[in-house]
Amino acid sequence: MLLRCPNCNSHDLGRVGTNQLYCWHCYIELVLENDRIVHVYQVEEDGSLTSLNDLFLDDDSLPEKQNFA
Repeated sequence: MLLRCPNCNSHDLGRVGTNQLYCWHCYIELVLENDRIVHVYQVEEDGSLTSLNDLFLDDDSLPEKQNFA
């Protein structure tokens, strides 16, 4: 399967973890689950991650949140 970055549409993605990809053009990290993008993060200068899910993912495509109450 050949994925494209949801931000810049590039195929230049590198694997940084078992289910994690990194876009070398726009510096975002993608988390995959069952070959679907479930989280999108911007990598900040200090190495921290900022969620971009609200910009790139529909609420319907996010995994359901579990309530442990």
